[in-house]
Amino acid sequence: MLLGRREFMTVVGAGVCHTAVGNIFAAGKDSPEKPNIILCMADDQGWGDMAYNGHPVLKTPNFDDMAAVALRFDRFYAAAPVCSPTRGSVMTGRHPNRFGCFSWGNTLRPQEITIAEALKTAGYTTGHFGKWHLGSVCKGSPVNPGASGFDEWLSAPNFFDNDPILSREGTAVQTRGESSMVTVDAAIEFIRKHAGSPQPFLAVVWFGSPHVPHQAIERDRELYSDYSEDLRNFYGEIAGMDRAFGKLRKELRTLGIHKNTILWYCSDNGGLPKVGATGGRRHKGTIYEGGLRVPAILEWPARVPDHRITDIPCNTSDIYPTILEIVGQRMKKQPPLDGISLVSLIDAKMNSRPKPMGFWDYAIRGIGTPSRKLMAELLAEQKAGREITDPSRLRLDAGKLEKHYPEDVFPGHAAWLDWPWKLHRIHNKKGAVRFSLYNLTDDPQEEKDLIAEHSKRFQSMKSELEKWQKSVVRSLNGKDYL
Repeated sequence: MLLGRREFMTVVGAGVCHTAVGNIFAAGKDSPEKPNIILCMADDQGWGDMAYNGHPVLKTPNFDDMAAVALRFDRFYAAAPVCSPTRGSVMTGRHPNRFGCFSWGNTLRPQEITIAEALKTAGYTTGHFGKWHLGSVCKGSPVNPGASGFDEWLSAPNFFDNDPILSREGTAVQTRGESSMVTVDAAIEFIRKHAGSPQPFLAVVWFGSPHVPHQAIERDRELYSDYSEDLRNFYGEIAGMDRAFGKLRKELRTLGIHKNTILWYCSDNGGLPKVGATGGRRHKGTIYEGGLRVPAILEWPARVPDHRITDIPCNTSDIYPTILEIVGQRMKKQPPLDGISLVSLIDAKMNSRPKPMGFWDYAIRGIGTPSRKLMAELLAEQKAGREITDPSRLRLDAGKLEKHYPEDVFPGHAAWLDWPWKLHRIHNKKGAVRFSLYNLTDDPQEEKDLIAEHSKRFQSMKSELEKWQKSVVRSLNGKDYL
């Protein structure tokens, strides 16, 4: 069955259309004290790719400055080891396998409730800037940023480099400049426009750096002239992102809105092999610590007046429920969440994470989304007076629920993190399943399997993990939408 976002709203909302999405939700209280919200995300920056986390070479003065005065997360996890799924977790508060966003290039489902839609019902103006990678950025797509709750957007279908062609609400625009600065300048234009409005705003600012191919501008490459060409470009992309982020942060102060603006920064997965620095074993693409642990900082002077560092495990899936609690918004027909609200952590009242977190690489390959090629084609078509109409480009099948996934078979690599214990479950292509159990406090590199010494703990965590996986597959099969 194919359920577009409009049709889904009719099913669950007694006939409301997408433009009236708020009718199916409980309204939040209108309050001038609601904070502005800016959610920033890097593309492929590992936990160790920050000077403040001890990188011996990188210079990240703007990130360092924020980390020194704000709430710094030292054990923050991406919900997935690659980009699109983690972005989906930010949008929904749910593990991405619940809506079939298994890997890079997979989309949201139109049936999902996004953070942009939720905040619109709370009176927010919403904007998306930079990398999207959760669907098309063409007009007519059920999973472009506009169809996913964003009022304004200048977005790319995937990572992008300097002088990118981006999509402004479906119209291709040739931009000029270093990629991170282009992204921030678009966000600043939106912020300036809405800073004096009685409506608060949500700005999602998703950089295209430091994803390969690394193409730093000369100004940023020069900072690392003693290193190889690959490292000069990789480090230089992070330098460019740091400078752009500093400009964004400075603008909030210039506008006088920084005190009651939540500025939340993280990355979408662990570090890159060869050039990146991770926070544990392995790297991007794996659900060992190095593939999941990312840098994260939250600044909100009105509520977090003093610098703090927390090592309580947190997750990108926590962003959605945290923001909704902050703005006082509860959603009717809310599908099950995997994230938890971090409000008590923000208020320095959380001593430990009250709920384990699950990870699951379903072992389905991603879908190629070459941003440069796709956007050049869109620009050419529009110059000729035409639009992209190919259903596969528009991702018109994003809401289709035809495949049934078995609810008692869990292929791929999954993990259950109940700090400090982490259980891995690997179901290979031949159907064999093997487990390993690590204590991350004593063994952050996940090298010493402790199942034999902790058999009761293993059995308990195995049961919890597989119960969670069954719940995820039920969601995957569309049972949350009934």
